[in-house]
Amino acid sequence: MSTAHIYRTVLELAARRHETSPLKQHLDVGAGRGELIRQFRGRFGCESRACDYTTELMQVPGVTVDVVNLNQERLPYPDASFDIVTATEVVEHIEHYRETLREFHRVLRPGELCIVTTPNAWYPQSRLQFLMRGFFPSFPPLAGKVARGTHMHITPWSFPQLHVYFKLAGFDAPQVVREPLSHAKHFHERLLAIPARMYCRSRERRSASGEERGFWKAAASDESLLGRHLIVFARKSE
Repeated sequence: MSTAHIYRTVLELAARRHETSPLKQHLDVGAGRGELIRQFRGRFGCESRACDYTTELMQVPGVTVDVVNLNQERLPYPDASFDIVTATEVVEHIEHYRETLREFHRVLRPGELCIVTTPNAWYPQSRLQFLMRGFFPSFPPLAGKVARGTHMHITPWSFPQLHVYFKLAGFDAPQVVREPLSHAKHFHERLLAIPARMYCRSRERRSASGEERGFWKAAASDESLLGRHLIVFARKSE
């Protein structure tokens, strides 16, 4: 279940893609109650497919949920089936995340868009809590909670990880959109981000290629470091 800001940002990214040619086939992985599908249908008039680990969450009438366990199964769709794939607050629940990104790539048509959102392990307060307690705030200790299975956050992500895994899956270099900062938090969040930013800048200066320098520059950006959630999008290479 995502925030209103995440849904709004995903819709804005999809609208940019819709300007080039109409969106016709949309896949929402981890569709939950179906809120994003409802908004996609209302705004773009496209056909949206829902994929999740259960049918019990869906609340949008007429939407059939394709049930799949992404830790054990492939997506139940042919190659190159969709114009856009969305997965909001999903990949942190998955064990086999690299295989999942490859599946997103497989079912997309060449040149089309994948949008993924997830809690940001590089968010300053997340790194501070990891330093103090040994785990990220969105990823509590699992002892006594294993039975909840797919409900748990088990795989923390940072933008450098997503960048590499998107590229290895066959996507173009991903880009990230930052959530807005409140004025009250703006100063101390920037202060806490200084060590990570200095490290990325030093790696950027020592990089041997333009592509590597671009990677570390993106890793040092506000978008990568200062958002509570990562909102990342990439196109399937043509």
